[in-house]
Amino acid sequence: MLKMKTHSGLAKRLKRTASGKLKRPQAFAYHKAVKKAAKRKRRLRGTTLVSNSDVRRIKHLVSYLK
Repeated sequence: MLKMKTHSGLAKRLKRTASGKLKRPQAFAYHKAVKKAAKRKRRLRGTTLVSNSDVRRIKHLVSYLK
């Protein structure tokens, strides 16, 4: 059976932390950013962890994160 290909779009957006958790960019940061407050945009600039309920699904799509 063939190996499953990595979902390269997702792979470019994720990083692994030292403890093995998955880090992703914060959502809702750039679309229609003109009308969002500066404080809100600043808060959205960083990263956040992938929720526990999504980790299994994401690891299936991105094989190198296993």
